Amino acid sequence: QVQLVESGGGLVQTGGSLRLSCAASGGAFSRHAMAWFRQVPGEGREFVAALSWSDGDRYYAGSVKGRFTISRDNAQNTVYLQMNSLKPEDTAVYYCADATTPRLVDITSVHRYDTWGQGTQVTVSS
Repeated sequence: QVQLVESGGGLVQTGGSLRLSCAASGGAFSRHAMAWFRQVPGEGREFVAALSWSDGDRYYAGSVKGRFTISRDNAQNTVYLQMNSLKPEDTAVYYCADATTPRLVDITSVHRYDTWGQGTQVTVSS
C-alpha cells in the first residue's frame, strides 16, 4: 500500500507564500495521477490541482489558477504545491491524493483517488 505524508503547512499573512510537500512511500508501480484537495469544516473536499503522471499535464481549479503550481521531483516520489499570493479564502486543510489505477473517473474528482495523506493545515490571516 502506498502511504502519503504532507508537510509545509502553517500560518501566513495575505499575499504570502507557502510550499506544500507530499512524500510517497510503499511503492508506486501503477501511479496515474497525484492531486491536491482542500477542505474546511462542514464542507466537502474541493479540488485544487492535479498532475498527470504519464505526460505531466497540470490541472487547476479556477480559484487558484495563476497563483498555485503543482510539480513533482525527478524521482517521482514527491509532489509539491507552490502557493503564492495567498488569500484568507485559501485557509483549509490541504490533502495530497494518489491515483494508482486506470479507472475512468475525472482527474478533478475525489473519487479518482484511492490513497490520501493525513492533511496539513494552511491558515491565511488578513
